[in-house]
Amino acid sequence: QVQLVESGGGLVQAGGSLRLSCAASGRTFSRYVMGWFRQAPGKEREFVAAISWTGGIKYYADSVQGRFTISRDNVKNTLYLQMNSLKPEDTAVYYCAAAYTTAQAMAVRSSYDYWGQGTQVTVSS
Repeated sequence: QVQLVESGGGLVQAGGSLRLSCAASGRTFSRYVMGWFRQAPGKEREFVAAISWTGGIKYYADSVQGRFTISRDNVKNTLYLQMNSLKPEDTAVYYCAAAYTTAQAMAVRSSYDYWGQGTQVTVSS
């Protein structure tokens, strides 16, 4: 089992920045692919970004490419999402997730076995 707890969400104006964190406990964090997903009201949960075990491979959704940066600290067992140039359409509950999977499946929601409870991000116009 892996337990995941997100933090860092909040209310920010358009153009602003936030950094989300996801603290992991349980099984060895460094062995898992980690990802961020988000879900807006009335919409499906969608992929945002993912990072490989060592951090050497990163994937981003087209909608956040160039604005968001995913990173991890395997010593602190923590995953991060730096979000810059935020837009109102980024408003959603953001979830971190862990997967024991291949690089090819990092952006696939069904690859992820463990999920956090989510943190709300609201971007005002």
